[in-house]
Amino acid sequence: MKFIVSSNYLLKQLQILGGVINNSNTLPILDNFLFDLKNDELTVSASDLETTMSAKLKVESDSEGKIAVPAKLLLETLKTFPEQPLTFVVEDNNTIELSSNHGKYALAYADGEEFPNPVELEDPSSTIVEADILSSAISKTIFASGNDDLRPVMSGVFFQFKEDGLTFVATDAHKLVKYSREDIQANDTAEFIMPKKPLNLLKGILAGSESEVLIEYNDSNAKFTFDETQLICRLIDGKYPNYEAVIPKENPNKLTIERNQFLSSVRRVSIFSNKTTHQVRLKIAGAELNISAEDVDYSNKAEERLTCSYQGDDMQIGFNSRFLIEMLGNLTADEVMLEMSLPNRAGILTPVDGLDQGEKITMLVMPVMLNN
Repeated sequence: MKFIVSSNYLLKQLQILGGVINNSNTLPILDNFLFDLKNDELTVSASDLETTMSAKLKVESDSEGKIAVPAKLLLETLKTFPEQPLTFVVEDNNTIELSSNHGKYALAYADGEEFPNPVELEDPSSTIVEADILSSAISKTIFASGNDDLRPVMSGVFFQFKEDGLTFVATDAHKLVKYSREDIQANDTAEFIMPKKPLNLLKGILAGSESEVLIEYNDSNAKFTFDETQLICRLIDGKYPNYEAVIPKENPNKLTIERNQFLSSVRRVSIFSNKTTHQVRLKIAGAELNISAEDVDYSNKAEERLTCSYQGDDMQIGFNSRFLIEMLGNLTADEVMLEMSLPNRAGILTPVDGLDQGEKITMLVMPVMLNN
């Protein structure tokens, strides 16, 4: 088995696949990349048993073979090379020899047959989504998903495919994001919960890509295919909470404000907030928004006044500043609207502008009780 490949091209692909590999694996074989060579096509795979990702690379070769190569060692070596052709040759003594312009390096390899086979999806449903739309849907929602092992369904992103559009939802019970596209239809109605790790991998690769992604799914697994890459992952088992029930429908108090100004102000004021509650107080009257925070234990406090457009009764409401900062930072709009009903009911944050045709984003944030 022998092949020649460009060093930068190989490194770029392996760095993406390397994101799948865990730092501590139960099976030693999972510390490797699987190289499966069939003439001038090399398929490289990485897996952690839950998620398997593979990419097809074009190489110069007329041989075939299947071996598992130590991922960390290979990546560290490739990072040090300037752009050049590299030659890989499998030797008799169970090593693969890598030759560059200036030297030779031998890595011990393992038998490729030991590498776990990816799951085959039986009788899957499918939907095609543009890469940049999927990337945007993931990045706008994933930050709101939870980290609680006791509630695994909330640690992922809920995909809801219908004939009238696609919806992506994430929540950790304190904040919730619902991202929907009415300009894309699914062939079949389906819902499943995607874990965070494969979504983070997809988000990174798909950003700025112009390709289409074929999403295939059944009750237990999902498969994403685009360009020369394929990702298969196990879905989170369980029923997603009824998120529509927690989004308040009647919100008579509507505040419209410039997003960057609001974000900068909350960031500054929150530095002076209590370090456990991170509470900031919004006091709205007329066309003035007063943002304040206080840490009584250290006698720190801050207050800022901003002009805004407001319809509704004068009110005071408290929020965790970290949630507000995350939400405002994940929006790209120039102006945002915060809709509220009562100080103990969730606030709803939506972008006023900057959305594509058919794109909708609703962010919900739970208030914190104000201590007067």
